[in-house]
Amino acid sequence: MRIAVLSETDAAEPRVAAVPETVKKFMGLGADVVVQSGAGLKAGVPDSDYEAAGAAIATSAEEAARDADLVLKVRRPGADELKLLKSGAAVVAIMDPYGHDAELKAMADAGISAFAMELMPRITRAQVMDVLSSQANLAGYRAVVDGASEYGRAMPMMMTAAGTVPAARVFVMGVGVAGLQAIATARRMGAVVTATDVRPATKEQVESLGAKFVAVEDDEFKQAETKGGYAKEMSAEYQKKQADLVATHIAKQDIVITTALIPGRPAPKLVSEEMVASMKPGSVLIDLAVERGGNVAGAKPGEVVTTDRGVKIVGHLNVPGRLAASASALYARNLYAFVETLVDKEAKALAVKWDDELVQATNLTRDGQVVHASFQPKAA
Repeated sequence: MRIAVLSETDAAEPRVAAVPETVKKFMGLGADVVVQSGAGLKAGVPDSDYEAAGAAIATSAEEAARDADLVLKVRRPGADELKLLKSGAAVVAIMDPYGHDAELKAMADAGISAFAMELMPRITRAQVMDVLSSQANLAGYRAVVDGASEYGRAMPMMMTAAGTVPAARVFVMGVGVAGLQAIATARRMGAVVTATDVRPATKEQVESLGAKFVAVEDDEFKQAETKGGYAKEMSAEYQKKQADLVATHIAKQDIVITTALIPGRPAPKLVSEEMVASMKPGSVLIDLAVERGGNVAGAKPGEVVTTDRGVKIVGHLNVPGRLAASASALYARNLYAFVETLVDKEAKALAVKWDDELVQATNLTRDGQVVHASFQPKAA
């Protein structure tokens, strides 16, 4: 069994799909591991560390991918990479399949079995494989660090001989994994923290971290969560009531962090132009959903926008990648935990159990076809 770890072709992606720790574990499963030279450099892992763990170093993607049974990546392989893979090879990565029908067809046409880590079901068995959680946790932390960096004042209250510095007010919108980490981080930094979410279960979580919960708590709010733990899309009536409450609250905040995403859909708009305009000069908005269209009006992917009133709207891309070493270590462990279930430990070979619920949830393409039910080509 040959496992290839390829460099990311996107210059904005510093993460890597394997670290020396997981290379050793793959070798313990009987695999030969080949790492493309330089794959881990942006994540702080030189080739020598991979070699010390037992991996071979390939000088090119073509050499690394040659005859590989399993290919590990952070992002979906591009057209040039697909040409290098043998038919029947398994590829595990964050595939970003929504709205990318042509890319899915290209992977099917290449004859590979593609697995999307972000489609891992949220069940107890798969918690250690949950890349959305491992990466969102870091994004929530980094959002607060970025917010504090852009905010021109101190975060905690400080009482000095020269007077008192008031604590920053931080408002977190969307209390998933990223939001909870943002709340915890902002609290550790001494801010006064409030948070909102449409899912009623999050109220207790917010309050347990020492923050105040802000929401319109009506009957619709009490039923606003899917069985999978995601937020439901709310009615226009509820959205207006919530927006009115939030608008009043946002005007008093120093830092606002938005994290709201609905799988397969554009990010919901949470902060309007009017809300942004109501904020004090020097306030900061961090939009973690900017890659999906953004939660904040005026947010631009990859940019920090300063409004006429001096409010900053931060739209960094790939926020987990801003902590590349930590993000790579966690992602690599997620990958190993999943790949381990695909391997026959006695035969020391790849042996995918196609009826396994983890495989069925994540497998996008197989035998030249797009097989995932959610991404079937639409009829003409």
